[in-house]
Amino acid sequence: MSGTLNKVMLIGHTGDDVKMHYFEGGNSLGRFPLATNETYTNKTTNERVTNTEWHNIVVRNKAAEICEKYLKKGDMVYIEGRLKTRKWQDDKGLDRYSTEIHCTDFTFLTPKGESNSASNNNSGQNTQKPEPTSAPQNNNSVSEEEDDLPF
Repeated sequence: MSGTLNKVMLIGHTGDDVKMHYFEGGNSLGRFPLATNETYTNKTTNERVTNTEWHNIVVRNKAAEICEKYLKKGDMVYIEGRLKTRKWQDDKGLDRYSTEIHCTDFTFLTPKGESNSASNNNSGQNTQKPEPTSAPQNNNSVSEEEDDLPF
């Protein structure tokens, strides 16, 4: 072991739909913003303050296609990945840097049919979000239909 660790775990709301980029050879890349919030009470004014941090999420190939299909703006998602800083040049030729989270694992947390975009969309489509097999799952042996608990 090299003695270093580059691991990020986030739970947040998507800020936009997944934007896909396709490459020759069949590879694909999906990008979307993720918002995480920190809320605290200001001790001097006693008012509640919320700070939002935006993260650039990058997901690849089959995982990107799954995210594009099932994630919509406003959905809650668990993302696991690693930090990566990318250097690029802007239109003036200046070096710029972007820090991204390269996703290695994810779990959709918005319940089926409760997507923010689905409730605003009156097309009558039923949006379903199966959890990918590569994502950590909290499945019990009892299915949703057999579960008669009120919570």
